[in-house]
Amino acid sequence: MGLLLRGTVLFMIGNFFAVFMNLLQINRQGNVSLKMPPELLENLFLKEWWVPPMCGAAAVLIGLLYPCLDRHLSISNPDSHKGEWSKVMRCIAVFVGINHASAKLDFVNNMQLSMTLAAMSIGLWWLFDRSPCGFGLGVGIAVLATLVTQLLVYNGVYNYSKAEFLFVRSWLPCIFFSGGVTMGNIGRQLALYDESPASPTKPKTD
Repeated sequence: MGLLLRGTVLFMIGNFFAVFMNLLQINRQGNVSLKMPPELLENLFLKEWWVPPMCGAAAVLIGLLYPCLDRHLSISNPDSHKGEWSKVMRCIAVFVGINHASAKLDFVNNMQLSMTLAAMSIGLWWLFDRSPCGFGLGVGIAVLATLVTQLLVYNGVYNYSKAEFLFVRSWLPCIFFSGGVTMGNIGRQLALYDESPASPTKPKTD
């Protein structure tokens, strides 16, 4: 498929997920309705316009990094990643479900929310990855992305209301972890199109 084409596909997917997740969180905060008023489009494309491209760039990095480390570290069984697109789509569906849970479900406290989303995120990794490399990268992505996000919030670049600051921080690592695993699976599946033509054909013997 080519490195450039893979990066383009991952960038577009990352942009789509960023807009979709923002829609869920805006609806959670009750700032807009589901009827797509002008305020919603303004919220998505004028305020924090740089968020989707940044998420797209992160998706490119993660989606290219996962198959690269699979090849060089040889930590996991390569055959376990040669799944079908149906498996990748199921992984995406679970990831969307985790985002939906963070935006729609009401919990007694932040600890209950964090524990529930953490269990769902680890379940996503167990169902669709199970590699130590994938788990380690997911944790690293969650820690780094959460730190960057909170620094942006602290400096006023990205804004949440003060009352929801601890709430937002509680679910962010789980979303970033499950998102990293999901983009890693997409990147692995796309990488198969590069690996298959490159494999040499063995000469037939009588």
